[in-house]
Amino acid sequence: MIGTDLTQKEADTLIKMEKHRIDETGYEFPLQGGSLVVPLQSMYRHEQFLLDIRRGKIDSLKVTMQNRARGSIVLLRLDLSGSPHRNPDGEELPCPHLHVYREGYGDKYAIPIPNENFPRINSLWGTFEDFMKYCNITKIPNIERGVLI
Repeated sequence: MIGTDLTQKEADTLIKMEKHRIDETGYEFPLQGGSLVVPLQSMYRHEQFLLDIRRGKIDSLKVTMQNRARGSIVLLRLDLSGSPHRNPDGEELPCPHLHVYREGYGDKYAIPIPNENFPRINSLWGTFEDFMKYCNITKIPNIERGVLI
């Protein structure tokens, strides 16, 4: 088994923890084939997080957004397009789906997109904003939308 770095309680606490940008640095939402990593921190700066965005090279709709803690632990990952995902229990989910940290498995389990949290799934920028809200990023990093989204 993998992902045993955190208990479920620790992971749930980190997911719910308020996250802030670390400074006023400006970023641009990645173009097709690009990626972006934005550092974040907890309100009292005792926990560090990363917000990742990756876009497919061939399929511009293939986008992955994830929130990591402690450098490498994926708490949440949203896959918007791509191959279906098979959970360790055999359940298969089409894209889009949301990976949520599970003790003993890390990010190997996915769930269907919670529609109430992602009402703008057909808008890449809207989905990005919804993902940041879902991750509890309350002091939003300065990310420019770019011309192609």
